Amino acid sequence: MHELILGGARSGKSACAEGRARQWLAGGGEATLIATALAADAEMMERIARHRAERAQRAPGLQTHEEPVDLGGALRRLGRPGQLLVVDCLTLWLSQALLPPPGHAPLELPRLQAELLDALDALRALGVPVLLVSNEIGCGVMPMGREVRACVDALGALHKAVAARCDRLTLMVAGYELRVK
Repeated sequence: MHELILGGARSGKSACAEGRARQWLAGGGEATLIATALAADAEMMERIARHRAERAQRAPGLQTHEEPVDLGGALRRLGRPGQLLVVDCLTLWLSQALLPPPGHAPLELPRLQAELLDALDALRALGVPVLLVSNEIGCGVMPMGREVRACVDALGALHKAVAARCDRLTLMVAGYELRVK
């Protein structure tokens, strides 16, 4: 069973997914988090380190695999019987491809489309449960920049495509879950 967990920044999305992973681990399964963040500057490196430390406390035994680009390949490589996969998060994965940090080139449109389709195909084909975390968008003001608006549009389309492939859709609001699907 796949689940998409959406919510605003700091709404409890990651903690929710880690709680589900903790339950999975307690039942004797294995769980791996696919971290999509690209550590491109000191602040992001510090943020990633903080997330690792928090995750180790909230979900001991949850293994981490870092993959900022090839999400479909990571899902296929890591998905095996008895395994739960957690993707945290789709927002970073897509926004880094479209609006990369300094020193990194954006993915060209054909490559980005191929990566998106590959991730969606992998999700559809996997026989193991996947929890996907992402920031809900479109609840605020419209961004001023063309590139940022394009990123918001692409993320909205990705959310719809992923939600269609998921059995459950959960919206996190101030640390509380709202089951949408």
